[in-house]
Amino acid sequence: MSFQALGLAAPLLAAISRAGFKEATAVQQQAIPAALQGQDLMVSAQTGSGKTAAFMLPALNRLSQQAGKGGRGVQVLVLTPTRELAMQVSEAAGLLGSQIKGLRTATVVGGMPYGAQLKALSQRVDVLVATPGRLMDHLQSKRVDLSTVHTLILDEADRMLDMGFIDDIKTIVARTPATRQTLLFSATFDGSVAKLAETMMRDPVRIQISAPKERHAQIEQHVFYADSKEHKLQLLDHMLRDASMDQAIVFTATKRGADDLADVLNEQGFHAQALHGDMNQRQRTRALTAMQRGRVRVLVATDVAARGIDVQTISHAINFDLPMQAEDYVHRIGRTGRAGRQGTAITLCEHRDRFKVRRIENFIGHGIAASEIAGLEPKRVAPKKPHVKSAKPRRPGFGAKAAVKTGSRPGGSAKTGFGAKPRTAKPYTAGHAKPARPTTRSRTDSSERRRARA
Repeated sequence: MSFQALGLAAPLLAAISRAGFKEATAVQQQAIPAALQGQDLMVSAQTGSGKTAAFMLPALNRLSQQAGKGGRGVQVLVLTPTRELAMQVSEAAGLLGSQIKGLRTATVVGGMPYGAQLKALSQRVDVLVATPGRLMDHLQSKRVDLSTVHTLILDEADRMLDMGFIDDIKTIVARTPATRQTLLFSATFDGSVAKLAETMMRDPVRIQISAPKERHAQIEQHVFYADSKEHKLQLLDHMLRDASMDQAIVFTATKRGADDLADVLNEQGFHAQALHGDMNQRQRTRALTAMQRGRVRVLVATDVAARGIDVQTISHAINFDLPMQAEDYVHRIGRTGRAGRQGTAITLCEHRDRFKVRRIENFIGHGIAASEIAGLEPKRVAPKKPHVKSAKPRRPGFGAKAAVKTGSRPGGSAKTGFGAKPRTAKPYTAGHAKPARPTTRSRTDSSERRRARA
């Protein structure tokens, strides 16, 4: 469907044409007409589906049909969970509203100097994009007026609630008029998101383009098992030297881990840059700009970058560390395969973290192909998945002797120190009988052996 068929104003159509957008995506086709009618919306769509334009175009369409009221009032308020996402939304607002005369946008996020924000808020603000924490600072100092907001947008609402912004959001919403239009975009409508929607929305229309468990059809997903962190580094080095890789984003669990891994990769000859929450906004913007301009080939980031980064040349998303939450896996791999392009998602997993892969597979509703690299195969063989749920092993009764392990010392516990022989165990395969348990020697046999030794 073309954007002309959606009923948008001429200035927006001109900006869309200048930006090179041809056809509206599925979420835009459903959300924009409903929002133009003034309805509240609850929308669920996967990353890279064009949801930013789906909420920004209706808001800008309303702005294009009315002159600015002057003063310090805000017309459109967009709340986002992270600075990166706020910057992306602000950039999209400027691009899509480039043909609206006198449009004023402002971005209020943490990690940036107050001076520029205070100057922007002292004037009329048509579109304010903010993170809840920094916006609360300005509200408490009475530097921003939300009484004129006619459109409130919550982008990635589930993420904001996960980050503990529920009280801030309620306070901010209470400062806006009850007659406002509310557009809520979230990966899921369950739990706290549904409760929040009940308190702040009026008969919202639900639009679900794709569930968070749906597979990214354009992203090829693989998991590689490793014996240790050193083995993971070898696998990562091999993957980053692949000629098919354009740019990659590598996810770590901690900020220090991102810095350390970026240093290691730079020592190995890669152009790598870290990105995490301890960096100020100027440093983070510089890293993203370098990535967008191709000066950085590998971006090593924590989950703060899992949402809000839109670099279409990222061909690979690599999980060096597994995410704590299964749903973060979906947002991480969503950094590749953008705008209809093909992408590759790779997860490096030590055997002890196999349960996290199972949790992710359960969440997304399908398995992830286990792959190996010739010459870098794991020495430890991963057990196969049983076809049926195996029963829990019975606890030995009182007085029962423990089974003797291979390589154990007579009359003592198994040797586990230097020089101990590794214990080998064949994986249990469904459909084959389990080997019989060794029988326990009788007391009579033991007594006869003692008499013989005497």
